Amino acid sequence: MFIDIHGHLSPPGEKGGGPPSLRDPEAVIDHKRALGIGLTVIGSPVGAGVMLPLPDIDNYRQSADAVRAHNELMAGLVDQYPDSLRTYAYLDPFGDERMLSQARDLVGDWRFVGLVVNSSINGEYLSSPRAEQFFAMADEMAVPVLMHPPARPVGADSLGEFGMVEHIGRFNDVTAGLAAILRGGVLDRYPNLALVAAAGGGAIAQLAEKLDLAAAPRDGGEPSSRPSEALRRIHVDTSCPSAHNIAANIAVLGADHVLFGTDAPPLMAALEPIVGLVSGAGLTPAELERVACRNATELYGLEPTFAPAP
Repeated sequence: MFIDIHGHLSPPGEKGGGPPSLRDPEAVIDHKRALGIGLTVIGSPVGAGVMLPLPDIDNYRQSADAVRAHNELMAGLVDQYPDSLRTYAYLDPFGDERMLSQARDLVGDWRFVGLVVNSSINGEYLSSPRAEQFFAMADEMAVPVLMHPPARPVGADSLGEFGMVEHIGRFNDVTAGLAAILRGGVLDRYPNLALVAAAGGGAIAQLAEKLDLAAAPRDGGEPSSRPSEALRRIHVDTSCPSAHNIAANIAVLGADHVLFGTDAPPLMAALEPIVGLVSGAGLTPAELERVACRNATELYGLEPTFAPAP
């Protein structure tokens, strides 16, 4: 059986947009169970905001109280389907102490198994000093942090139509966001930080040598640290529909750092292809079990009963 660490549902009481599947948890759960997906970790990468890249909407103006209210609605979905769902607590990593404090409180609740943040905030990556308090908190709690692309990735205005923003801009935002974190030494400062990158980590697995070149002094001397070494601490999901992406991630990060994730809903049409992609990736039975479920049970502290071997 599979555990899906990257799904979304819209809780009752929030308007939001997106396809009807976001508001039909029973149909989603049934569809996934038919494919062998027994548990999904849901979350919103925009809190009570919207994922459409609209110029007049700023998702980061939500107060700590509004974010907490959203998170409590997400917990209500888990209450309704405790055998099938867990959730992330959403927060703005550049938020104030109240924003961080309420996230810390929620993660002590069994329904919350991690945090979800964006890979950039209004054009600023999380290598910014403004994210330092957030990373310190996540390191202290040692819970998984799903790094999800934002509604408006860096360069969204230059990409034009929505398809380019959705499938190119957000993929590249995760790539550059991870690169900035690695180059900035965030993982060196916070050894307990468990980052799980959506979109298959973007293209980060192909950039080890380029990351080291970016860190090298311009005079050709030796860098003080090698980001490629910290790279191997990153976890990624499988929500990029590319056999080359999953092969690169397995080769560079190892099967113990790749977790099954679909981004469904809203991308319900991706379910069968991603199950097939992972099942047909040429993994050994032990590697397949790791990617399908065991990595999730260990990293997220989930009960093994949710995840028998596929």
